[in-house]
Amino acid sequence: MKASAIIVAAGSGSRLGRSEPKAFVELAGRTMLSWSLATIAQVAAIEEVVIAVPAGREAAARRAASTLSIPVKVTAGGAERQDSVQLALALTSAQSELVVIHDAARPLASAQIFEACLVAAHRAGGAIAAIPVADSLKRVDAGRAISATVPRSDLWQAQTPQAFRRALIIAAHDRAMRDHVAVTDDADLAERIGTRVEVVECTTPNLKITTEADLELATALLERQNRS
Repeated sequence: MKASAIIVAAGSGSRLGRSEPKAFVELAGRTMLSWSLATIAQVAAIEEVVIAVPAGREAAARRAASTLSIPVKVTAGGAERQDSVQLALALTSAQSELVVIHDAARPLASAQIFEACLVAAHRAGGAIAAIPVADSLKRVDAGRAISATVPRSDLWQAQTPQAFRRALIIAAHDRAMRDHVAVTDDADLAERIGTRVEVVECTTPNLKITTEADLELATALLERQNRS
């Protein structure tokens, strides 16, 4: 089972209020990108990494990946996340049976969740890290009045990593480009071409860093993890 990993690290991180792009913000002594690279290095099935970064940050990404023992390719990202993934997909090796896509903004993802997603995608076609929805969900109208309560028993919150058979996810992105479909989730595109995509429950913290509060929480979790 050979896999390529794509790290999506091209976001601006404007909501963090930092001058540097989000993936290059440090927490617990490393950048978000470096944390993801360190995790990927532990996954035996991953034989190459493609990193999509903001234009002008390519050299910094190569430096961050310089200690990896597998090939690393770096590309400038596109205007949207979907564009960045498609650019990175074009650089993945044709020898890879699987591709696993991960947002650098989730630096706590474990090697175990990468491995579990790859195994499930090898079997089913696609698999994503996810957690069951725990909170009550409300549908509201334009005036923010509750119009309905949404049953949550079969709802899951999608995360990354997301893994797919390489041919399927390339076909999914190609179809989306032809049909002018824009999404924020690669699994959505895979579903649209009929791919079976399974959820793999993520049982360890895997929050997405969007705000300063998220950054503080992730830093505390990583520091505690390093002490244990």
